[in-house]
Amino acid sequence: MPANHPHNRRCYAKLSEAADYLGVTSRTIRQMIADGRITGYRSGNRIIRVDLNEIDRAMRSFGGDAR
Repeated sequence: MPANHPHNRRCYAKLSEAADYLGVTSRTIRQMIADGRITGYRSGNRIIRVDLNEIDRAMRSFGGDAR
């Protein structure tokens, strides 16, 4: 995802791209969708996309100076 992407527009990515973005597996992204932490968007019968901005919002900080 470009460093200057606008946060008010959806930035759709394949599950594999989202997984690479977070450093996790595609299965983890699918689990995040199943858990309701992020929304999956279906395009056609098999193609699923996620919004990288939504993934950023779903991440929660903890420890240290996290607030």
